[in-house]
Amino acid sequence: MNTINAKPFQISKQLVWEAWRQVKANAGTAGVDKESVKDFEANLKDNLYKLWNRMSSGSYMPPPVKGVAIPKKTGGQRMLGVPCVVDRIAQTVVKLTMEPILEKIFLPDSYGYRPNKSAHDAIGVTRRRCWHYDWVLEFDIKGLFDNIRHDLLMKAVQRHTQCGWVLLYIERWLVAPMVMPDGTLKARDKGTPQGGVVSPILSNLFLHYVFDKWMEINHKANPWCRYADDGLVHCGTYSEAQTLLELIDRRFKECGLEIHPEKTKIVYCKDETRKKDYPMNEFTFLGYTFCRRTAKNQYTQRIFNSFLPAVSKKALKAMRQEIRLRWKLHLRSDLSLEELAEKYNPVIRGWIQYYGKFYKTELISLANYINMRLVKWARRKYLSLKIHKQSAYDWLVRVYNANPTLFEYWKLFKVC
Repeated sequence: MNTINAKPFQISKQLVWEAWRQVKANAGTAGVDKESVKDFEANLKDNLYKLWNRMSSGSYMPPPVKGVAIPKKTGGQRMLGVPCVVDRIAQTVVKLTMEPILEKIFLPDSYGYRPNKSAHDAIGVTRRRCWHYDWVLEFDIKGLFDNIRHDLLMKAVQRHTQCGWVLLYIERWLVAPMVMPDGTLKARDKGTPQGGVVSPILSNLFLHYVFDKWMEINHKANPWCRYADDGLVHCGTYSEAQTLLELIDRRFKECGLEIHPEKTKIVYCKDETRKKDYPMNEFTFLGYTFCRRTAKNQYTQRIFNSFLPAVSKKALKAMRQEIRLRWKLHLRSDLSLEELAEKYNPVIRGWIQYYGKFYKTELISLANYINMRLVKWARRKYLSLKIHKQSAYDWLVRVYNANPTLFEYWKLFKVC
């Protein structure tokens, strides 16, 4: 072996290639260097070799991330840190290296940003636990990605790997500055940019020790579920939930985190047999609202009240807004009904697949809303339907009867 040309770090070229393949599949916007995925691919062989060479020699220095402000659903703005394409590849190399190691130690009730786990899994396990525990403590961590302590995070990383290049580049990413929208350069001494490839797995590792393992060791009697910075803990009594809230709040503060006061509450799982008077008897988790709903016993057909999840009002409002403000169906008289279906069915299918997993009948209002937008479209497109709204609706019923699978949601809800 020629020791003169040996690299300080042994990084497989195949690993860099796989990282590139994943970054290309995810696409994404350009970073501060304004180089797109397409631009990077134009000189792919040389670009990948340069990255591999620099990472293997220890000379790779992450460029600043581009700060992009996006609106929060609750108001205000959230700052994303968008890495350059080359940096996304480098971060993916580390992610591919660390993920198999950390998946072995992450606990089953952590669901966010993990392979082979989904939001539906988290909602399903929460639904079952709500039947057995009367109280739920719902909490949200305020600005998780912005407030992760670097010293505690690196201590956790070092506990699971002694790989020199992994430790080196994670440390460099943590302190890489952010170019703000006004062009100023912001230094960082805490947090990991929301938008970075490696940030989700690092945040999960941080919370694994701050919350997950802490709960497992200290509060075994209380099942919990966490999806990124949103968490739930099930309790037998109100006083137990109140005590746990105080303990979790103290634990987070010790580790540099803060519970969001407006998004944290204690909820009573009110249903057929649980009839206490308590003001908070519903909560929303991952776009689903859990509350008392009518259910039917599949064996006896008896109707009763249970505590169940269904699409939240907030999610329904967001979908209606997208239809009204972005689709603007009434202005698309240039398209046929079949073309509208082809254009929007992929979006509708995605909504149904996510929000129709549990208690899908709550989507009827969305189906009716789309139908009425199609009626408005038909009245603008066809002169014979312009005057009478009922005539346009009757026309839509006839179209449905002739082709009940034209729109994705028609397969579930009749037009009648």
